[in-house]
Amino acid sequence: MIIAMLLAHLTGDYILQWEALARWKSVSIKGAACHGSIVLAVTLLFAILIDPAWWLWALLIGLAHIIIDASGVLFNHRFAPRSGMYGLVRLLIDQTLHFTVILCALFASGYVTPDGLPGTIVNKIQTQRAWAVALGYMLVSMPAWIFIEFIFYGLINGSAPDFSRVGKYKYVGSLERGLIATFVATGQFMLVPVVALPRLVLESPQYFGNNHTLLYIAEWLGSLAVAVLIGLILGRM
Repeated sequence: MIIAMLLAHLTGDYILQWEALARWKSVSIKGAACHGSIVLAVTLLFAILIDPAWWLWALLIGLAHIIIDASGVLFNHRFAPRSGMYGLVRLLIDQTLHFTVILCALFASGYVTPDGLPGTIVNKIQTQRAWAVALGYMLVSMPAWIFIEFIFYGLINGSAPDFSRVGKYKYVGSLERGLIATFVATGQFMLVPVVALPRLVLESPQYFGNNHTLLYIAEWLGSLAVAVLIGLILGRM
């Protein structure tokens, strides 16, 4: 159930959250409710696949997601204009709250205890390898892209990401990280540069020598590091 709930969260909160919905949910409680309802449906589906009796806890996780995101709309209206780092801080708080709710549901349902959490995670990775691999590839797709953009834009530019600039790299970057993770996991390290370097070479003329150079290099290195790290973890499963 631990891996299933993480997969459900990543699927609902990233894979099934398109750009228009992301904009809507950040400014409208109705948008937050719409997005939260998608997360709720996905969470219920994943829970039922593992343990149908766990549906009530999945329902509580989904409802909590709606409440957290709706509350975020109010914070966006009040605090967003005041800080260039708001986007990064808001993302970190948002995800911390969502994962905390998932952990609390797992603890309260008796599925796992706080002391037994590390051992349970290791056991589930070993016994549910397909789910764990799916989680790894899920992480290197949209979630990695979102975090990379918010982290480096926040730290380097002190602003939220410019999705008009980076949006076109969403799927290309996800595919690139997925291939790199696969090559690393299977020990084919020599193929990593074959995937990682072409985009750098082709796109560098657009960004080198202007105010986007540092940001572009940081994003590229961050993307590469995440893919290699996930690949190393997958290779040890």
